[in-house]
Amino acid sequence: MQNSTITIDVQLDPDKVPQQISWRASDSTADMAQKAKAMMISFWDGADKSALRIDLWTKDMMVDEMADFFYQTIMTMADTYDRATQNKELCSDMKNFAKDFYAKFRESQLDTNKLV
Repeated sequence: MQNSTITIDVQLDPDKVPQQISWRASDSTADMAQKAKAMMISFWDGADKSALRIDLWTKDMMVDEMADFFYQTIMTMADTYDRATQNKELCSDMKNFAKDFYAKFRESQLDTNKLV
């Protein structure tokens, strides 16, 4: 059996707030660690029937980037759920939620910009 390793390094400031996130995977074609401004990792604990997760983002992650990140993550989760279950209706519901979320975010940004 082959093993694959994913390594995540998080540099923290004195207040333990992430300043930099980088990762590398043993099966990747990338020679150097890849930088990221945010990450979300989830593990399923079958014994406890619960999700364990790690959510981190750096200080320089902008609000619009966070909205993009969530939109793309929800869309990807919908695709993954579809591949695992072939439940097209729930997949479509998740994608519609992601689109609605992103549209509301964009609208709120436009409203905020009007106030400035």
